[in-house]
Amino acid sequence: MIDIAGAVSVESIDEASRDQPEPAHAAAGVRPVAAHYGDPLREQRTLETAVGLVDRSHRGVIAVPGEERLGWLHTLTTQHLAELPAWQGTELLVLSPHGHVEQHAMVAEDGGTTWLDTEPGDTGGLLGYLERMRFFSKVEPRDVTPDHALLALVGPAAVEAAATLGVSGLADPDVLEVPGPKFRAGSVPPRPTVRYDVRPLPVGGWARRGPLGVDLLVARDTMGQVVTDLRAAGVPVAGLWAYEAVRVGARRPRVGVDTDHRTIPAEVDLVGPAVHLEKGCYRGQETVARVHNMGRPPRRLVLLHLDGVTTDEPPSAGTPVMREGRAVGFVGTAVHHHELGQIALAVVKRNVPDDARLLVGETAAMIDR
Repeated sequence: MIDIAGAVSVESIDEASRDQPEPAHAAAGVRPVAAHYGDPLREQRTLETAVGLVDRSHRGVIAVPGEERLGWLHTLTTQHLAELPAWQGTELLVLSPHGHVEQHAMVAEDGGTTWLDTEPGDTGGLLGYLERMRFFSKVEPRDVTPDHALLALVGPAAVEAAATLGVSGLADPDVLEVPGPKFRAGSVPPRPTVRYDVRPLPVGGWARRGPLGVDLLVARDTMGQVVTDLRAAGVPVAGLWAYEAVRVGARRPRVGVDTDHRTIPAEVDLVGPAVHLEKGCYRGQETVARVHNMGRPPRRLVLLHLDGVTTDEPPSAGTPVMREGRAVGFVGTAVHHHELGQIALAVVKRNVPDDARLLVGETAAMIDR
């Protein structure tokens, strides 16, 4: 999609951006993705009011075939995957031994292979962990990013747009309520905490209903035809800047951008979609259980409104959030939103009140209430 008229690549704007193919993937032919196609604010409005097609083909894709794959992934990650049926998706985390978030992946199961797509730059770390934990299990995890690409239909009309590719009736996400602290045993059903409908695409690959629309996994050699078909059906393209603005507005964090090395799932609202609180042991479970039972994680994810008066440039990820001369958190993703102006996701100490006067660099900030 970088060849579409008006496309401006992310890396041409920011050479250090996380949103570019990993070096090994770029060497294998994975191309840059577009930040925008000439009018990022209009592209945002399209994603929020109708539907647009976003190139997310820089994301890493790991295929896990093998007859023991679901039970094996169930033991290694935070999600309940033991009996994940074919044509269903979910989310998972890999935690450190101390319960800190290391990797996040979206999941799709097609009956023969479990597919994991993850943040650009995280493929090697996730695959390396899986390979180290293979032992004698009948699984064969491998990086298939050079051969498979992820696209996204984003917006309220995403399901209808997917129907033009021969996929109809994708169900809304099925999300379990997170139980309160010290909940009764057996109150969380033995199933993924969120279930995403997945359907096969006639051209190969699959479509997965998700929180922001419909993800499409296709072979790279058919990607061009899929894009052409969707555009011919009237679906406009939108860049990654527009996608990120929608994501921030929806308060969905990105691991590695809106998290740091100390982040635990409860601090960034990842327990609901990615952590099953009653499944068996996995790395980091003790921390997850202890923090949930206490009911007060040390930090929390917030949406900040930035005044945008002193500078028009959004702060970079990692910029400290200050209160009365002291750092009380850090900024993750900061964007220009077409309605809200400059906004950002930030992780701040739990005791920071919602009405606190905050500074991000020289910019005044307030927590969205």
